[in-house]
Amino acid sequence: MTGSSAGPSKESKDNGELTALQAALAAEHAAVYGYGVVGGRIGAARRTEAQAGYDAHRARRDALVREVRDLGAEPVAASAAYALPFPVADAAAAVRLAAELEERVAGVYSDLVRAAGDQRRREAAGALREAAVRAVRWRGGSVAFPGLAERAGTDAATSGAPAAPTA
Repeated sequence: MTGSSAGPSKESKDNGELTALQAALAAEHAAVYGYGVVGGRIGAARRTEAQAGYDAHRARRDALVREVRDLGAEPVAASAAYALPFPVADAAAAVRLAAELEERVAGVYSDLVRAAGDQRRREAAGALREAAVRAVRWRGGSVAFPGLAERAGTDAATSGAPAAPTA
């Protein structure tokens, strides 16, 4: 066997980082869609919190679009619609959906933290932290390792997006 064992090449690292960026962007697209559903069902007492989550995900989505373009790639497009993990018929289900969205976004950002370097890693860690804090607020409790524990053993959570696109 020939070659160096010094680690992955810069090209493969950049490709992994771009893949993780695109996954984070796809997750943000889905979260924006999901928060639209949350906003339509959430009670008045938590409407401001839902709006803040929606705004935060829109801002992250827009920043990720710029980052992907800066790397010379075409940003992944949003789907026209996304399948929700469960029916959202009332305010209680809207709260559960918001917590689920945040947990799934945190998982995707944990992948970006692992794939990224330097400044992008810090930004991804900040996004992970923000999603974890929002998840705690929605859920009313926390997990030991946000972005990791939620992903264990669930196919949907490891897909890289909060909700699957529909046709």
